[in-house]
Amino acid sequence: MALSPSLAKTEETEIITRFQNYLRIDTVHPTPDYTAAADFIISQAKSISLHLESHSIEFVPGKPVVLLKWIGSDPSLPAILLNSHVDVVPFEEDKWDHPPLGAEIDQDGKIYARGTQDMKSVGMQYLESIRKLIASGFEPVRSVYVTFVPDEEIGGADGVGKFVESETFKSLNIAIVLDEGLPSSSGDSYRVFNGERIPWSLQIKAVGQPGHGAKLYDDSAMENLNKSIESIMRFRASQFDQLKHKECFKGEGDVISVNMVFLKAGTPTPDGFVMNLQPSVAEAGFDIRVPPTADPEALERRLVEEWAPPARNMSLTLWRADQELARNQLVTPIDDSNPWLELLENAVQEAGGNTSKPEIFPASTDSRYFRKAGLLAIGFSPISNTPSLLHDHNEYLGQSEYLKGIDMYVSILKAYTSYISPE
Repeated sequence: MALSPSLAKTEETEIITRFQNYLRIDTVHPTPDYTAAADFIISQAKSISLHLESHSIEFVPGKPVVLLKWIGSDPSLPAILLNSHVDVVPFEEDKWDHPPLGAEIDQDGKIYARGTQDMKSVGMQYLESIRKLIASGFEPVRSVYVTFVPDEEIGGADGVGKFVESETFKSLNIAIVLDEGLPSSSGDSYRVFNGERIPWSLQIKAVGQPGHGAKLYDDSAMENLNKSIESIMRFRASQFDQLKHKECFKGEGDVISVNMVFLKAGTPTPDGFVMNLQPSVAEAGFDIRVPPTADPEALERRLVEEWAPPARNMSLTLWRADQELARNQLVTPIDDSNPWLELLENAVQEAGGNTSKPEIFPASTDSRYFRKAGLLAIGFSPISNTPSLLHDHNEYLGQSEYLKGIDMYVSILKAYTSYISPE
């Protein structure tokens, strides 16, 4: 029986209020309040149903993984895992039009807060969809696990990284993992991701003869660093050109991104820098994202031979998020061996939307740990008709989009938990 308009409006208000309460919990790095977030999530699980089991497990002290379980009628079947991360990135409050942790709603129905898109919305949508399904009397065949994990924004090593290595995780018998995706700016179209770029962090250092600011030295530290930056920027431009030319048929996740994130040189003074002294050391840092289709060995050679050649008094420090993933190029298949992708596409259509062709996620998510553990993982955030504002100022999500996303997960969970593999 359908709810009356007044009751339906009351229910929507309660749903939005719960989302706002979650957004207001300070889980901002570098000091996220994971305890408060875990307590809130467990309280929500208990308010949904006594049949929704909840556990808080600390594989690393002070960094709980909240694990919820909705038991299916056939627990022997491999289960569904819905993953989300609790932590969010810092913000520059003076650049926001609304308090970043205020979860304020403007006259257009936009909810402003850090985490509205990345990805507290998805975590709460999981819970709200389960709340709706249980209230309707729906009984899943497959069991459903929901995880709320720490530290994704700083690499995930102490979050999902530790979780997938645990005996707890190995006992779950997971068939498919759903994790975060990205918003789509077009209406009723939703992006789907089956792989991701691997993050590399590169720091290069140049050394050279120090001396008077008026003297023209050969191979000074600043000159050598500038040559490297020019080489790196030319490579960056070549990758960017592939995105601009439609005949390349490449998306953002298909090219190598290189972005300079810091420069360090000079002799500081209380008012600035010494202007008549050439420094003996100059450094720069770069965020690099490498797609599964790239050749990591070729890129490594480029780093040494062109970007930081020892012959030009250069050295480098390279950090890779996961060496095994970088070399094995793990992606979730999109052929007939993966029935979960078609199930997702059909479920989204039944809820009134459409899915895009699977993409490589341009950044990195916790999905890489699940893929490394041998699982199928799909990135999906039910956000359409919305600009992507992950890590940006004034991050927001419209109330209507948030509510529509809950219905998306209702449809997906019905399809996923009822699916029986053909013999």
